[in-house]
Amino acid sequence: MWTISDSGRAQPSTTVSTLPSRRAGVAPGFPLWLRIGFWACIVIAVAAVFRRAAALLLPPSANAPVQLASLDAWFVSHAALTWAHILCAVAFVALLPFLFWTRTSRSRALERGFFVLGFTVAATAYAMSVYAVGGWLERSAVLFFNTLFVNSMTQASLALRRGDAYAKRRWILRAVAILLGIATTRPVMGVFFATAPLTHLTPRQFFGIAFWIGFCLNTVVMEIWLRSSAAKARLLMA
Repeated sequence: MWTISDSGRAQPSTTVSTLPSRRAGVAPGFPLWLRIGFWACIVIAVAAVFRRAAALLLPPSANAPVQLASLDAWFVSHAALTWAHILCAVAFVALLPFLFWTRTSRSRALERGFFVLGFTVAATAYAMSVYAVGGWLERSAVLFFNTLFVNSMTQASLALRRGDAYAKRRWILRAVAILLGIATTRPVMGVFFATAPLTHLTPRQFFGIAFWIGFCLNTVVMEIWLRSSAAKARLLMA
């Protein structure tokens, strides 16, 4: 597509609507480090759900560490809400690869599923925050980042309605990064569990810290990338 400049010379147009599409997914051309982080979070999130499901279904192990056993017992005491949250969350996470790398003609249903599951996960997260293991420190992290997630989902939905594909991609990526922050918290929690004999910290004391660290990492890294010139160029070419 070409336009005529004030000087009378033909120049290529740079409008978003006329740029060539290199891939039909939501946001093509992710850098390698971002793809690695994405898939690592997907694997961790799915593994965490299966671990939690096993703890809900199976009797407690006599060999389990005391802190882990008490944590499992806490979730068992709120089994119905926990099931609702983790099942919606794993469905949402399993949908993400198809959303990002599916042809546009087949993505409408995926987008609807993305928004329905996303808002459901957010609602159950708000409900679970009432029973936060880490008290108000964990609850504050959940309320803050869950609200950012809901805002990102809402902005993406509004951009979809007005046909602004560029804004929709940016807000979807923000929402996904925030939600996958729950996966990033898992290695952080692992460090706290491993060092508990030295620090004498209990889950009630370190869960909130782990939540703030995990969600902050994902949110900040994604925001820095989205504001980079490379990200803008890739998203404009989607």
